[in-house]
Amino acid sequence: MFAKFLKTALLGIAALGIGAVQAQNYPTRPITVIVPFAAGGPTDVIARIVSEHMGKVLGQQLIVENVVGAGGTTGITKAFGATPDGYTIMMGHMGTHGAAPALYKNLKYKPASDFEPIGMAAGTPILVVARKDFPAKDLKEFVAYIKANGDKLNEGQAGVGSVSFSTCIMFNVLAGAKPTRVPYTGTGPVINDMMAGKIDYACDQIVSVASQIQGGSIKAYAIATEARSPALPDIPTTAEAGLPEFKVSAWNALFAPKGTPQDVVAKLNAALSTALNDPATKKRLEDLGGVVPKEGAERTSKWLGDFVAAEVKKWGEIIQAGGVVAQ
Repeated sequence: MFAKFLKTALLGIAALGIGAVQAQNYPTRPITVIVPFAAGGPTDVIARIVSEHMGKVLGQQLIVENVVGAGGTTGITKAFGATPDGYTIMMGHMGTHGAAPALYKNLKYKPASDFEPIGMAAGTPILVVARKDFPAKDLKEFVAYIKANGDKLNEGQAGVGSVSFSTCIMFNVLAGAKPTRVPYTGTGPVINDMMAGKIDYACDQIVSVASQIQGGSIKAYAIATEARSPALPDIPTTAEAGLPEFKVSAWNALFAPKGTPQDVVAKLNAALSTALNDPATKKRLEDLGGVVPKEGAERTSKWLGDFVAAEVKKWGEIIQAGGVVAQ
């Protein structure tokens, strides 16, 4: 009996030793980064920018794999089931790791407990935008107008679980508006129809609308961040414009499957932070309107884990207030 116990204990110690060696040598082959949205979208672009420099730091290529569907939850579910060895990680965001539990009653993962948080990559500010001939001249007039005329207005969004879907729930609740919500397959078609005058307004990420705002083909009323964006310096914040409660970011962050060794997570976190400190990488993110997390606590895995738990709670309350029933 004792011999059997000793053998089991020795095998356990040996396994720990092998795991430590593997973590020390990690990575020895390319790493897959699952992006749960289509190529070319904001999350995909951010993932590719940070992955490029992380690969240089780690000495192995980070290969982006796009797995789309169900507001990003299809790709995250795939990553959730991957071997927890550090060779499959994912770029989650506000929808997949914040709003999803309130939107999908059969969601196969729990954002706050089923992953190892690696680190925040970048926030992407949300703007309230409208067709260029919308009658309101500023955000206060806009809120008053949509509150009084909501039943005559169309609000475009990219489908259940999308950033535009969830953030405009929040905006409509705060504004007291009840427009017709028109679903699309992505925010690109929403903006195209807005430019054509078929959609009245939307809430969207700066990456998706900056060029159209700069070109004057759509109108922006406010940006939902604490400070104005260098990419759109003339657009006031929601606090400046009169709706300070509407403060939201479509953040993007890296996660690993639960059980990934902490030494591996630490290496990935350090590589991400090094990438964010690289002047060229930081500039590419900021040129898109992205907000890079500050050095210190906001770059840590623990901070991200606490943040996700708070986001799940916040979005559950917002979606309930919006009267949305989980699918």
